[in-house]
Order: sequence, then C-alpha cells, then structure tokens
Amino acid sequence: MAVPWEIVISTAGGVAATVVGVFAGGVVGRRGQNEQWVRDNRTATYATFLREFVAVEIELRTAFLADRPHRLDWAPWNAALVALSLVATREVAAAAAELTGAVGRFAELVARSPKTREDLREVQEALDWQLGGPPAWAMTEPYAPESAAEGSA
Repeated sequence: MAVPWEIVISTAGGVAATVVGVFAGGVVGRRGQNEQWVRDNRTATYATFLREFVAVEIELRTAFLADRPHRLDWAPWNAALVALSLVATREVAAAAAELTGAVGRFAELVARSPKTREDLREVQEALDWQLGGPPAWAMTEPYAPESAAEGSA
C-alpha cells in the first residue's frame, strides 16, 4: 500500500506547529508572569518606603514644632531603604538617596538648638520635587522662629 505523503507531511507539520506554539506560548506567558511579579514587588517596596518616610517625617515635624528630641526608631526606615535598593530603578534609587539626605538634615535640625526658619529652608531647598500634599514642611515653617536671635530673646 502506498503512503500518501501529502497527508503525512501535512499532519507532521500541524503537530510541529502545535508543539512550537505551545512552547512559544509558555515562554511568553512565563516572561509576562515574571514581569508582573517584579512590578508587584517594586510597587509593594515603594509603598513600604513611602509609608516609613511619612512616619519619619511626621515625627520629625512634630518634634520640631514641640522643640523636643525626636523619638524615632530608625530600623523600619533603614529596612525599607535597603529593600528599595534591591528593586529600584536608578532614577528611583537616586530620588530615595536625595530624600534620605533631606531626612537626615531635618533630623539634625531637630536635634539642634536654637532652630530657625533659615535652617528649615535649607533642608527644604535640597528637594526639587514633592511626593504630594503640601510642599515639604510648608505647614511647619510658619511656626519656626524667624532667627536665632529671636529664639534666644
């Protein structure tokens, strides 16, 4: 009996196309899942970092206005910063470093006496962007002493 090669070739071609399609679909699907996982992890890490920033910023602002030492536990902030460094893009990492510097300067200002508006402005001027809400520490500045001389008067 003669083998109808057209049917065999056609069937083999269909099977090969199906196998290649399943393989390609698996690769594309897995890549999509990996990208989604990275996006989800970045988003969660960024949210944690911003939550810790807000906690630090509120405590520093409160301590500044009350003219008392801050009561910060730096461990959550530092953990969020390390986690961010593992997943952040270069741009985000640079912005986080800039923000961290401003937080450090503000913490130093809170620890100093006397405190002045000029000192507060120096901390604020380092940031050329904002996260949302009022501009950086804008609600604090009106309550800051005008100058060191006023603080001692």
